[in-house]
Amino acid sequence: MKRYCARLGLLLGSILMSITGNLIALGAAILGSDRSWPVTVANDQALNAALVGRAGSEDETVSSRAAKAAGRGRRWGCLVCRLLDRIDPGHCARNVETDEGVDPRH
Repeated sequence: MKRYCARLGLLLGSILMSITGNLIALGAAILGSDRSWPVTVANDQALNAALVGRAGSEDETVSSRAAKAAGRGRRWGCLVCRLLDRIDPGHCARNVETDEGVDPRH
């Protein structure tokens, strides 16, 4: 029970830090600063960490993971990459992190 409460407390603290960081990044973006970019990447990696299974890495972006999955013919990866490529053509292909997650050839 202690461990459960500790994990819950850490998660709630993390949520508060994330909200605060995103608000600061939003202000930076409104003011035209590039400081919001690292926060965007961190959020991307945080989402991947929450979704991580056997094929992911908490230091990998969703785009990279999706590109690798698409390369293996996985439907979800193909769909995510198609969506991202409509917003930013070639996004998945440019953002594959070969040093993170699972090798796309496997």
